[in-house]
Amino acid sequence: MNILAGLETFLYVISSVLLFPVVAGLVLLTFWVVISFGGFLRENFERRQGQSSVLKKYKKALDSEILSSTISGHADINLESHLQKAELGLIKSLDKIRFVIRVGPALGLMGTLIPMGISLSSLAQGDMAKMAGSMVTAFTTVVVGLGCSVAAYLMSLVKEKWVRADMREMEFMTELALRNFQCVKHSAAPEVEDEVS
Repeated sequence: MNILAGLETFLYVISSVLLFPVVAGLVLLTFWVVISFGGFLRENFERRQGQSSVLKKYKKALDSEILSSTISGHADINLESHLQKAELGLIKSLDKIRFVIRVGPALGLMGTLIPMGISLSSLAQGDMAKMAGSMVTAFTTVVVGLGCSVAAYLMSLVKEKWVRADMREMEFMTELALRNFQCVKHSAAPEVEDEVS
């Protein structure tokens, strides 16, 4: 019986120690969501004006890739590799939002259950003030965790559409650049033959 009581005490100590990291994690998550939402609004404003910083960067990188492909002579392979890297980067950009969607409710639940245990312990000792404080922490953490998750989910719905649209546009730009490169290459070839003859 003493072993069971010791194990229960050990688990209680661990859960009590986890309260600070959970609350700190929720605070950091909240800051991240607020900052990300600001960036999301800015990007939304830019896209409504027909601008996309992602596509601008890709266009610049594509132009430099074409120049380097002109030297190496493997334009189709280099451009395809460049496109795949850019698409992978776009997909990875959604990982942070997906992380918040999953972690927000988990931290909120942990932030609820840990103070509930402390609250019940305080109730058993007759410390009503500590019990009330723990209950407030319990309810606010779950609200914050769910709020962060909902905000991240709403942003992810729109961002996933943006990513799909950007990927289609990147594929089009790459195909167009490759065709232009091949046209220039074929038109330059007869001139070289004329010079040789």
